Amino acid sequence: ELGKRAPRWIRDNEVTMCMKCKEPFNALTRRRHHCRACGHVVCWKCSDYKAHLEYDGNKLNKVCKDCYHVIIGCTDSEEKKRKGILEIESAEVSGNSVICSFLQYMEKSKPWQKAWCVIPKQEALVLYMYGAPQDVKALATIPLLGYTVDDAPKSADLPHSFKLTQSKSVHSFAADNEELKQKWLKVIHLAVKGETPECQNE
Repeated sequence: ELGKRAPRWIRDNEVTMCMKCKEPFNALTRRRHHCRACGHVVCWKCSDYKAHLEYDGNKLNKVCKDCYHVIIGCTDSEEKKRKGILEIESAEVSGNSVICSFLQYMEKSKPWQKAWCVIPKQEALVLYMYGAPQDVKALATIPLLGYTVDDAPKSADLPHSFKLTQSKSVHSFAADNEELKQKWLKVIHLAVKGETPECQNE
């Protein structure tokens, strides 16, 4: 169907990095562009291709490298590199997850930041953290097995927060409300013991 019908455009605010080369966007050197064939948000380097698109009267349109190769019928000879653990796309795992939502996250003495957190079904003992729901690479992963859960927030913490600790590493999270916090805790309490949780997604 590529090029035959207009794609659904991924919104700019749903990604923090190029969906092809995974370079983070910034205001100066990495502006966001849309591939007119697949709708993905890509950087200028990855959108530097043009192809005739049927849905647009066969006009030449800016497309990403992957779509360019498909549309002109040339196969990429590079072996697909095996994906590293962080290179699992957020949309891929969010759609098949035990639980996923935005949580506030804090590590050591850094400030709180918003992260899209996902516990995928196929790896129900690992918490993936993304900058945004459509990012193609995780910022970090936390293997939950063996962590201790502290769900009583101190007065200095955000309300509805909880901590995961293991020897010297401490990860603090905060949900937007108590109901969401309890859903996450239900899953995490099982995962830290090595048990596979039931799906919490509504």
